[in-house]
Amino acid sequence: MINILRMVAVLSLLCGLSGFALSYLKMVTATRIEEQVLTYVQGPALNRLFTHAENSPIADRRKFTLPDGRLMTLFPVITGGKLTGVALEESGKGYGGPIGVMVGFNVADDTLSGIGITTLKETPGLGMRVVEPGFTAQFAGFKTPVGLKANGGNVDAVSGATISSTGAVDAVNRAAKTYVDLKPEILSAWGKK
Repeated sequence: MINILRMVAVLSLLCGLSGFALSYLKMVTATRIEEQVLTYVQGPALNRLFTHAENSPIADRRKFTLPDGRLMTLFPVITGGKLTGVALEESGKGYGGPIGVMVGFNVADDTLSGIGITTLKETPGLGMRVVEPGFTAQFAGFKTPVGLKANGGNVDAVSGATISSTGAVDAVNRAAKTYVDLKPEILSAWGKK
């Protein structure tokens, strides 16, 4: 009986130490992981959305609190000394998991400046085609909400990848709602210079 109790105590101690080590490692590497995501995932999407930015949207980013308590990072685009655009990332449900979409908005008329796919795990050759310009370029200039043409909207789905296309459109519409909710704060934060 003593041996069983000793074994339970040793295993509990090892599990506790392992849990502490993993949580500490996550805490220590969180900043570095965020930098990598900004540089290699969100950065390229932002560069495709806003080629005319005179600032660094990544360096000037800010976090805003949504009505539901979530934190949302927004990336401003400054041109000619004033705020001309803003981008944020939302996700939609794809066939293989969440589809991350960076959505850009023109502040002057609230139209979409475009989208960039940041993360996805879709079927190669089918769902993965939502990253191609043939799909993503369709969004530029539209007012929201957007929808697939099969549902009476204005965006052509990728043939054979309706779920992936729907997930991307849902992410765009979710981002549009967030943008509308935060627009007064956005204008206040970066001002109309």
